[in-house]
Amino acid sequence: MAETRPFDAAEYLDTDEAIEAYLDEAFQDGDPALIRHALRTAARAKGMTALARDVGMTREGLYKALGDAGNPSFDAVAKLVQAMGMRLQVKVAKSSPRRARKKVA
Repeated sequence: MAETRPFDAAEYLDTDEAIEAYLDEAFQDGDPALIRHALRTAARAKGMTALARDVGMTREGLYKALGDAGNPSFDAVAKLVQAMGMRLQVKVAKSSPRRARKKVA
């Protein structure tokens, strides 16, 4: 009988493009817990120790911030994304019910 092991998405995030697509899907969903989980998975794929050093945190601190009970600051998220060689980008959500209708003078 074949032995099974738990699925680990980090094993499949082997290119920057794969990590970009993975994080983009999480950010599009908008669920903070999903975003935090995706950031943790991507960070594990890139190498937690080096990223923690680049962000200015300990490895344990980064794991804690991105853990299930974590609540990383925006500063930490921005530094982490940059350390992974990525950037945050804002786009208009085409299906957003709260799209601004006012013109700024």
